[in-house]
Amino acid sequence: MFGVVVVGIGIAGSVRIRDLLNPLPSSPSESLKLQGFVSRRELGECNGVQQVSLKEALQSNKVDVAFICTDNQNHEQSIRSFLEAGKHVLVEYPLALSAQAAHELWQLAEQKGKVLHVEHIELLTEEFKQLKKEVDGKELVEGVLHFTGGALDEQKFGFPSFSGIARITWLVDLFGSLNVTSARLETNNDEKYSKLTANFATGDNR
Repeated sequence: MFGVVVVGIGIAGSVRIRDLLNPLPSSPSESLKLQGFVSRRELGECNGVQQVSLKEALQSNKVDVAFICTDNQNHEQSIRSFLEAGKHVLVEYPLALSAQAAHELWQLAEQKGKVLHVEHIELLTEEFKQLKKEVDGKELVEGVLHFTGGALDEQKFGFPSFSGIARITWLVDLFGSLNVTSARLETNNDEKYSKLTANFATGDNR
């Protein structure tokens, strides 16, 4: 059994706790035992699971793995702390807010001999499965993929393109490597509105 601690219990963290408490029969999750959760809020317990301090989670020999579910801005430090404490780490996308930080974290995981896994389920969604069926066997000439969402706090979540990058995996899976040909970011602070438009070309210039 691997002891797990969930760090951050917003939407993603709460789902992690739910799934760890109710693993699918005969799935690898049955080998994971939830040892507690870490939160900056004083909650005491969540779904019967006890809150532990960050220090306790880092020092406990019952904790083998940390699931990082905090705001994007906190991912880097949380990952670094748990890797340095000798724990395996699963982190919700994105790994970090800069490529340099991401490379450093991968190197640290390798040095420590620990697994560092970025959880990214875009290719498993029903929307993508349907899109893949629709384009199967067709030749791409030109296409538009449009996503909408609420305004993002850059301090917490990073540059707006992080949300878009998560979806670019759809296009890469469907059409192979892509090159950015142009990009434009429009913002309207009064209406809390932003729009990121990116144009890509495939390897055969479609």
